[in-house]
Amino acid sequence: MTRSSWSAQNPIPDSLRRSLKDLRHGLLGLHKSLIVSEQVTYERIYGRVSSAGQLLQLVMNDPWFAWLHPLSHLVVRIDVVLEDQDDTTLEAAQDLLSEARTMLRPSEEGDGFERSYYEALQRTPDVVLAHASVKKLLGTAATAASAAAA
Repeated sequence: MTRSSWSAQNPIPDSLRRSLKDLRHGLLGLHKSLIVSEQVTYERIYGRVSSAGQLLQLVMNDPWFAWLHPLSHLVVRIDVVLEDQDDTTLEAAQDLLSEARTMLRPSEEGDGFERSYYEALQRTPDVVLAHASVKKLLGTAATAASAAAA
């Protein structure tokens, strides 16, 4: 069975597509809150970031912000799934939801993303609010995915 015929048999339903769009928007809000949180801490140590361009360069290239890259990449992969209506399967959407749920589990004992995410949640109320919003969106998307799979 070719990929195209598999996709045609298991397309992403409109309700799940809308949920993925909402999740993408929520993840972008969370990402922005995390960048602002990291910027504040970075500036306490290294001094003021003088422009949005400098901040963008830091986010893309400085090791201080590198832990945010997995979240950035997840948003990009959601974009690809949303744009590719012909070759995207229900299973691909479900995999993204699973990855988002796994990624957004902060851990005091962990390392990498999960540890840095935990620390951001401890110091920045806006990150806590964005996290709660994304968790709610994940619940809605999971419901849509379950309905689509049934």
